[in-house]
Order: sequence, then structure tokens, then C-alpha cells
Amino acid sequence: MNKAQQSLIDSIGGTPMVKLQELSDIYNTNVYAKLESSNPGLSVKDRTVLNMIEHAEKEGKLEKGVSTLVEATSGNTGFSLAMICAIKGYKCVVCVKDKASTEKINAIKALGAKVVLCPSGVKADNPRSYYRTAETLSKLIPDAYYINQNYNLNNLGAHYATTGPEIWEQTEGKITHFISSASTGGTISGISKFLKEKNEDIDVTAVDSEGSVLKHFHETGEYDTSLKRKTMLEGVGKDIIPPNVLMDNIDRFIQISDKESVKNILHLAKKEGIMAGGSCGATIEGLKEIAPGLNKNHTVVLLFSDHGSKYLSKFYDFDWQKENGYSNEKEDELTTVINEFYFNNNNK
Repeated sequence: MNKAQQSLIDSIGGTPMVKLQELSDIYNTNVYAKLESSNPGLSVKDRTVLNMIEHAEKEGKLEKGVSTLVEATSGNTGFSLAMICAIKGYKCVVCVKDKASTEKINAIKALGAKVVLCPSGVKADNPRSYYRTAETLSKLIPDAYYINQNYNLNNLGAHYATTGPEIWEQTEGKITHFISSASTGGTISGISKFLKEKNEDIDVTAVDSEGSVLKHFHETGEYDTSLKRKTMLEGVGKDIIPPNVLMDNIDRFIQISDKESVKNILHLAKKEGIMAGGSCGATIEGLKEIAPGLNKNHTVVLLFSDHGSKYLSKFYDFDWQKENGYSNEKEDELTTVINEFYFNNNNK
């Protein structure tokens, strides 16, 4: 039995990797999921936030009980930040896009952080965007420190130091392909940097949302903001090019649709018992795209960045599924028995 830990922070990292049986069988290869939902904050962002805060502390930029940490986030970073601030004794302000799930927003508030909702349909340089709002508030609030995960290279540093080595060790160095979503770029870039230093032939695929600027920039070097469109997925795609995205360490970007990504996670829950966030469904879609080049000798690792419980009012809500065209289940024998039971008991 492991020794008791001194705080919740000590349980960050060391997440499990599990084989996805159905996908491995379908594509006649070895498919594994790195389950970052096993972090205490239920997402990969625990690693990122902890590393950024610890570096700021070492540099003397923070004072417990005085400093206020400010960040712009799709939600997961906000929860991790609120959680670690609560433990370390910092105040916290999180600027979140209005498309963030209710669960994420309420959870951040529950940890004592202040939440500022920002419109998701505006450009990055708009004063109302969550980037600019966080930037402005960090200047207005006394003793504030802007975490700035998009530009803070301690973001990718967290995954170079921890997540990458874990994946290498858990696959015994046999990993041949790595797939992850891309947003700030810290996760996929930190991991791919470590893995390619171990074996430059490891193939890295980034999945990107429709309308994101990342894929186009990777392929052409052109930053085209006209591509941006609204997407349901959180934590996938970008309307800026963060320096945390190490383009040279990524072999390709694959653009995926919201619909297929959501379908994938709903199917995953029923076949593998894994409730995952929308970006995890995007990595599965990325697997489908590269599948023709795979065989039984390959080892593919999908980065599952967060837990499905963060999306109970969205992707996993049955009414939401019906409204958005995801519910097409037919009544089976088990459902018929249960319905008859209820009908008979309620009409006696």
C-alpha cells in the first residue's frame, strides 16, 4: 500500500494507461488510452497548472494569501487552477468562454474561485474575448499574476518532464504512434518533444477542430483568422498560434467534426466503460484517419485529457442528445421488459 500523501497535489501525475479492446480488434493493432482523468482534478491540466505555479513561486512572483492568479481557459485549466490555489492559499479568477459546461463553471466556483464568463463568438483581439479579459483583469487586480497558459512555456515543460516519460515507460518504449488534441499545444508538444528525442520515428498526430487556425498554419505557415467558427468541443482548436505548439514535433494535423467526436465518446462509454470528454472522441477520430497505415506491430497511444463527468449537462445528457441528433437507439428486449414492468405497476 502506498504511503499517505501530504496533500492532493502529491497525487497529480502517474496516471494509468489501458488497452482499448474494441479499437485494437477493429484496426488489428494495439491501441492504448492514457487516462489523464485519473488526476485529482479529473484532467491533464493538473500537471500544467502545477508546473506553471511552481515555476512562478521559484521566481518569487507569488505570495501566499496575497497573490491572485488569473487565467483564460476553456474550463479544465480553470478547475485545476482553482483547486491548486485553494491548497496553496492563493486567490483565483478564471475567465471562461460561455460555451463551457455548467459542471465546469460550478466546480470552479465551488473551489472558491471567481468566474468571469466571456463570449465565445468573438475574435481573440476583441476586448471581450477571454484572453483580453484575463489580461485586463490581471492589470486591474492588485498583486495579480496572469498564468497565461498559451504563452507560458512551463505548460509544455510539464508534459516533457512527466507525461512523456510515463508514456514511454508504460509502453516499454514500444510506442509507434501518438495522438492528442491540440489547443494551447502544451500537452501534445511536451509529450512529442520527449518521445521524439527517444525515437524520432514515433508518428505524432494532432487533432484539430473545424475552423481552428492550427491545421492551416501547420500546412502553409499562414495565420488565417477567417477560418474560425463556433464549435461544441471544449479544449480543441485555437484562434491564435500559441508558442507552446511545437509545429516541427507534430507530423500532421487532422481536422475533425464535433458530431463524430461526440459519437465516439458515447460509443466508448458503452463499449469500454470509459466516460471521456469531447476531445477524447476527437483523438479516436484521428485514429480512424491513420488506421490504414497500422498493423499488429504498432502501438498507438491516445491522450484522453479529461473525464466525461465534466459534460453531464452536454454530451451525456439524454435530452441534449435528442435535441442534437445523437439519440437513435431502438428499444431492445431489456427495455421492453422494464417498460412493461413500470406500466403494469403504475396501472394497478
